[in-house]
Amino acid sequence: MDQEQHLTKLTEELKLRRHSDDTGKLYHSVVKHFLESGKTTRDFLLQYSNKSNSTMRTTYFALRFYYQHVLHEHFDEQLPLAKKSLKLPIVLSKEEVHSMIDGMNNLKHRLVLSFLYYAGMRLNEVRNIRWEDLDFDRSLIHLKITKGGKERVVFLHEKLKELLNLHANRDGLIFLSQRNKKYHPRTIELIVKTAAERADIKKKVTPHTLRHSFATHLLEAGADIRYIQHLLGHKDLKTTQIYTHVAQKDVIKLAGLI
Repeated sequence: MDQEQHLTKLTEELKLRRHSDDTGKLYHSVVKHFLESGKTTRDFLLQYSNKSNSTMRTTYFALRFYYQHVLHEHFDEQLPLAKKSLKLPIVLSKEEVHSMIDGMNNLKHRLVLSFLYYAGMRLNEVRNIRWEDLDFDRSLIHLKITKGGKERVVFLHEKLKELLNLHANRDGLIFLSQRNKKYHPRTIELIVKTAAERADIKKKVTPHTLRHSFATHLLEAGADIRYIQHLLGHKDLKTTQIYTHVAQKDVIKLAGLI
């Protein structure tokens, strides 16, 4: 097979294994660069040794996938990937979240913020949410397009219901641009950025910050961490446990001891 055939085969194998479009684009880019470089896998990986852990991991797993599923060869490289340092998530207070939502006049913008916070959804999950995914009678949201392709059900918060009931159109995707296209990721990022600026929040706020805040506030309210794991769609409980480092309930108790 020539290079184009290899890349076509790579795309097919990624689709067969239901990897996301974003992962597909990343792996395609890495493998294309690798094939054009003419380097050995070790030399190719070494040029990424001064990059971030995330970039190094993506490069490594893209090459491994290519060797295993396109070439059907064993991937010999066993480079030790540096462990990620514990980086605590930025969390907003409830008051800051409410200020962001209340400070936006556009209904759809308020809905974007509310899905991110009141349902703890990822940016891409918000982009793909459809009216038929909402069960108003049972107060549930059925997320069908998720990271890793594993569907999950989360609660439909009353605050979110109130805003949704103000929406006139109830068919297809909830978030469509003026050109009748699915919201671009950058659109959601700008909505969050604008809301944070209007609320005069000095912290670095991204769409994922609202998801972090959702999880942390649930933990502070006494929710079981395994239930929070389910709501967030985390495969490993260790991923969810990061929020125990930023939850305030135990810290406040300790402060009262001195």
